[in-house]
Amino acid sequence: MTQTIAPRVRTLVLLLLAAACALLASAGQASAHAALTGSDPRQGAVVDKAPAQVSLTFSESVSMDDDSLRVLDPKGRRVDDGRPSGTGGTTYSVKLHAGLPDGTYTVTYQVVSADSHPVAGAYTFSVGAPSETSVSVSAQAAGGGFVGGLYGVGRYVSYAAFVVLVGGAAFVLACWPRGSGVRAVQRLVVSGWLALTAATLLLLLLRGSYTGSGKLADVFDLSLLGEVLQTKSGAALVSRLLLLAAAALFIAVLFGAYDKREDEERRDLTFGLAVGGSVVAAGLAATWAMSEHASVGLQAGLAMPVDVVHLIAVATWLGGLTALLVALYRGPAQTPVPTVAVRRFSRVAFGSVVALVATGTYQSWRQLGSWTAFTDTRYGQLLLVKIGLVAVLVGIAYFSRRWTAQLAETVPAVAGQRQKERVAASGGHRDDEANAAGKTTTAGKATAAGKAGAAGKTTTAGKAGAAGKATAAGEAKAAGKTKAAGKASGTGKGSDGSQRAAQLARQRAAVDAARQKRQRDADPHRFGLRRSVLAEAGVAVVLLAVTTVLTQTEPGRTEEDAKAAGAASATSAAPATGAVTLDMPFDTGGQNGKGVVRVELDPARVGANDLHLYVERPDGTAFDIPEVKVALTQKAKDIGPLPVAPDHITTGHWSADGVQIPMAGDWEVAVTVRTSDIDQVTLTKNAQIG
Repeated sequence: MTQTIAPRVRTLVLLLLAAACALLASAGQASAHAALTGSDPRQGAVVDKAPAQVSLTFSESVSMDDDSLRVLDPKGRRVDDGRPSGTGGTTYSVKLHAGLPDGTYTVTYQVVSADSHPVAGAYTFSVGAPSETSVSVSAQAAGGGFVGGLYGVGRYVSYAAFVVLVGGAAFVLACWPRGSGVRAVQRLVVSGWLALTAATLLLLLLRGSYTGSGKLADVFDLSLLGEVLQTKSGAALVSRLLLLAAAALFIAVLFGAYDKREDEERRDLTFGLAVGGSVVAAGLAATWAMSEHASVGLQAGLAMPVDVVHLIAVATWLGGLTALLVALYRGPAQTPVPTVAVRRFSRVAFGSVVALVATGTYQSWRQLGSWTAFTDTRYGQLLLVKIGLVAVLVGIAYFSRRWTAQLAETVPAVAGQRQKERVAASGGHRDDEANAAGKTTTAGKATAAGKAGAAGKTTTAGKAGAAGKATAAGEAKAAGKTKAAGKASGTGKGSDGSQRAAQLARQRAAVDAARQKRQRDADPHRFGLRRSVLAEAGVAVVLLAVTTVLTQTEPGRTEEDAKAAGAASATSAAPATGAVTLDMPFDTGGQNGKGVVRVELDPARVGANDLHLYVERPDGTAFDIPEVKVALTQKAKDIGPLPVAPDHITTGHWSADGVQIPMAGDWEVAVTVRTSDIDQVTLTKNAQIG
């Protein structure tokens, strides 16, 4: 049975890596964590006259350059001034050329969300009447292609390497201090450090092309690399490299001075290494938390430390599991993993699972926001897969704990049996030595008897003397032959002798290795523990792949916001009279604090206008809030804000008649939404008044 373990391990590892690659490939182009939730003009809208600007509203803040937001005429020529500006934190606009003719215009955007993911898209609107256009809308993409795939692999390797590095070191310090001298464990932790360093450098080089053109040639553009270093993501990657330098020093001490210390001295050094290693591990985890989705959105100040705890718990559990697997399969038989180390890791893993459940529950609520998002969004579906894999891991870990308990009960008996085997083996060697000694003594006595017979000059002694001479002559003859053979071997067959010695050495090494495997697998409970740990590690590989895809997928909250905004935009086309409709998603963070505000101005002309305001939940149902206020401002002429106090008509509907707008132009409409005594937000959007 033990002879088939290594092939099974290789086969299982290959299958799991193939599954991980399939999951990464199925992710396709990276899904952005910021979504377009509103635009002015809206998608597909037909306006009477050309607007002075185009505004886009995203679910979170994004970064832009001069080419991030473009407006193209039907022939594909740019009609914007190329200088996007922010007007409300998540709303960005670009001015258009004056006197644009009628026709269909295409708005394209390619930005980077605050959580480091590229966002791209396009839509059309028309002035006067729709027309044919040569611009392709479906060609817009970001984060895809070969560079995007390579970037995704780099992200997966960096997560996996972080898990191995932190979890392996934690396993040695917390569970098995003597494991610092095991070569297989040392190679595992050092490999994690090398892989994380290489992946970080790769991500830093790919970052500019990944969020921009997507061309492989841009990877080596130093000017583009300089721009990346000025971004939040670039700073996080550089910080990770600096922390990895500190991690290298930690590894050198752990496998150097720490390994050479005696038990008493090692205990004193353990505390310092634990504190220093914890600081470095938390810093490495923070480079993800501070640059990705935990840093933006709802309760970012709480989400970032929770994300750090979540990452460290994952690394402690899965990385320690990997270190245990390597020690069980590749560790020397002379220093097997002791039962106490396995039991300690069982307790550490249990604490990590508790931390994962607590932090994972909070993250799920923060990223989804509703039960329906579990099944209606890709993020929720992937999260269900992840939860299922964690449940499988916990189930396998339960059986591992059972093997550990049985291992603890049977260790004395197995140790006694191994001691008996060693005693029996040593006894056999002693018998052989005694037999050899007996033969030597008998020969000595015969020789002595021969000498005594010669001195006595008796007949019997004479015979004995003759026998002694014959014996002596025989020994001398044999010795002569041996010497001759030795000379012949030394002169004529030196190379054959050295080859024979090398062959014997290899045979002895193979026999020793087989004996070590038999000793390592002699305990059936230890063998069962190895198989259960191997199964855990296999599931962990797939779990890590799902987690990597999950971090590149648009959260359920954002996806539902985009769907709600799209539905509202589709059902609120502007009437032919020139009425203006503005859709503004809001999220105050409190109870019932999420929804969409729709403002309608009719006829959107100078003079008296009717204002209608509707408040809806993300699913489209109307609901009431404690207070809503409206103000109109024209910044170009320094007019306003002009307050409007709409009256409550029915559930989710407020109205104001005779709202006076003194002049034409670009007006900012600000809506203040209060959902509780302390939760409120002010939303702004621009409207063109004719």
